[in-house]
Amino acid sequence: MHTPDLLAADTGMGAVTLRVANLDRMIGYYREGVGLSLFSNEGGVAVLGRPSASGVDVPIVVLEHEPSMQHAAPHEAGLFHTAILFDTKADLAAALYSVATKYPQTFTGSADHLVSVAFYCTDPEGNGVELYWDRDRTEWSWTHGMVDMATEYVDPNAFLQEHLTATALESAAARPGRVGHVHLSVGDVDTARAFYVDQLGFATTAGFGEALFVSAGGYHHHMAMNTWNSRGAGRRQLALGLGLVRIEVRGTDDLGALVARMRDTGVQTADDGRTVAFEDPWANRIEVTAPGRG
Repeated sequence: MHTPDLLAADTGMGAVTLRVANLDRMIGYYREGVGLSLFSNEGGVAVLGRPSASGVDVPIVVLEHEPSMQHAAPHEAGLFHTAILFDTKADLAAALYSVATKYPQTFTGSADHLVSVAFYCTDPEGNGVELYWDRDRTEWSWTHGMVDMATEYVDPNAFLQEHLTATALESAAARPGRVGHVHLSVGDVDTARAFYVDQLGFATTAGFGEALFVSAGGYHHHMAMNTWNSRGAGRRQLALGLGLVRIEVRGTDDLGALVARMRDTGVQTADDGRTVAFEDPWANRIEVTAPGRG
């Protein structure tokens, strides 16, 4: 039974929009490095992604060319990373190998989080990227409603030796992938909790002092917020970097309930007939969509 003040269990994340200074360079990184397919590139906007398991194109990043914009100042709020979820360890290994061989300077680390295995990098304009694979939900542990996560070292070379296959490399662009979660840099965790849990309707799944993890439907996290680099940050100014976070709900009733909840808690929303948009307390723009709307 769905609780009306929570997002529905089948909520997911959509493509993340990035404002970029060098469109060609960024297309090259996400296409040649991360292994995404270029779906379109028109009018200064490029859409890259992977197919779904059923073969439908799934946008993962949307790059908007904004050459006149400047980079945000250090320690401002914005994107911490876009996390791209792969179906198999072989698919993850293929993406890791591609980044490591073509853009080795962008690799920043790795972690076994108990629920997932992740590798981290930073794109050529400073946007964080996580490449990860989930363990089966039956292997996740929960304590008092919170998912057990940790950060344990993973040897990337050993991971590649064990899981990389020629088939995965050859078919990488045709293999499924999607945005699994989006992690933001924010000014303070209490304000993030008030907005993303109490108003937007995610459930808290973990908290580690300066970080908050939230999800719908018992996933380990669809979104996260931390103050590791941005403690005390205020509202963002227009700059390169994060342009838009998309959340996908599965029905118009779910979207209507979300809109009602946001308005009841004083959040201004804009509805163009296709999407409902609003800003979080740091001026990160969020758009929510539902299939068949508009």
